Amino acid sequence: MNDPMKIDRVQTGVRIEKRILKVLKSLAETMDISLGDLIEGIALHAFENKKPFSTKTLQHIQKLREVYGLDLTADDSHKLKE
Repeated sequence: MNDPMKIDRVQTGVRIEKRILKVLKSLAETMDISLGDLIEGIALHAFENKKPFSTKTLQHIQKLREVYGLDLTADDSHKLKE
């Protein structure tokens, strides 16, 4: 098994849509990882144009979206207003 890489993390004050955050936090808990680790993983996969989730995980995410009433889609990205 590979040894973990040493990195520097910073604290950030990111604002995020409430239901998206609930789904992400619940998913991270299910995967037994921190929210930060989940977001880093999603970003690293996106940077390489790779899918971050398996089909099984996507099915779980869909259930979480229903639980938290998350009806936003990728088409809504960059079009949201408070």
